[in-house]
Amino acid sequence: MASQGLRPHMHATARVTAPAAPKLGPVSSRILPGLLVLGVAYTVGSYVRGQLTRESGTMDRIFSQQNTAEVEQARKKALQVEVNGDPRNNLLNFLGWS
Repeated sequence: MASQGLRPHMHATARVTAPAAPKLGPVSSRILPGLLVLGVAYTVGSYVRGQLTRESGTMDRIFSQQNTAEVEQARKKALQVEVNGDPRNNLLNFLGWS
């Protein structure tokens, strides 16, 4: 007797096929992906902005407790602000701008 092996036991008409996705029109197939990308970018941007705002508030509270006249004077002396300029006003410090 011959071995059946891995032959399919169902007829081709009895196999279940996945339902076809509805086809989009030419206008919606161009607009929908763009709207999806904009929505995702807006959502991610909003989340990042909220996190940065929250962390900025936390850091402001921490540093406001340490910004005394003595601490500022020692900072200016250590960083040589009169000679090198204040690093807080540097163009690369754009995250510190408010």
